[in-house]
Amino acid sequence: MKLTLLKSKLHRATVTHAELDYEGSCAIDQNLLDAANILPFEQLHIYNVSNGERFTTYAITAPRGSGTIGVNGAAAHKAKADDLLIICTYAEFEAAEAELFNPALVYLDEKNAITLLTYY
Repeated sequence: MKLTLLKSKLHRATVTHAELDYEGSCAIDQNLLDAANILPFEQLHIYNVSNGERFTTYAITAPRGSGTIGVNGAAAHKAKADDLLIICTYAEFEAAEAELFNPALVYLDEKNAITLLTYY
């Protein structure tokens, strides 16, 4: 049996910009991608704390140290600058693997600086 578990989370990320005229995706500071073990083009589930919207897109790399959380393309209708987001990834595991797995939980301040990083 396969189980789907939270793989990583960027908690309370602040949107720095939303750009409608773009192919799509969510640009994330490379430091944050590294901390959360998120790869470029990995599927993201995004939960907008500010307005209740929920959507799926994929990650792209923003410059390291920029603090960028940019929502692009059609998803820009679901978030605007200064909205707070929870950005999650999920992965499938066999039951035995799931018991040993720990997600990366990255907590951010209002400038998208890491305040706490845990591997639960």
